[in-house]
Amino acid sequence: MAEATTERARLLRQEYLSQTARIPWRDLQAYYAAGSVVKVDPQLDLIETAVQLGLDNAASFEQWINSGEITVVDDQQAMAWFESETELWAVVAAPWVLVQERG
Repeated sequence: MAEATTERARLLRQEYLSQTARIPWRDLQAYYAAGSVVKVDPQLDLIETAVQLGLDNAASFEQWINSGEITVVDDQQAMAWFESETELWAVVAAPWVLVQERG
C-alpha cells in the first residue's frame, strides 16, 4: 500500500509542477466567488501542499489549518490583492485553487 501511495504522490507532484504558474489575482475572481481559493503560507511548499491535498492527508491539513498556515481567502485579503494588482503562485488541486504569495 505504501508503494502505491508513493507512486500516486510522484504522479501528483509531476502533474502539479507542470500546472503551477504566477497568475494575477484578478484572473482568480470567479474561483474566489465560488469559495474555491485557499491561501497557503509562504513557509509551506505549494506543490507539496497540493500533493497532500490530492492524497487526502487530513492530518496534515488539520494541522496546517489549526496553525493558520492554510486559510480560506477572506474578503479583506481578496480586496487587498485586487487593489494592489497582486500576482500569486497558483496551482489547481480540484476542486480547490491553492495560492501563495512569494517575494
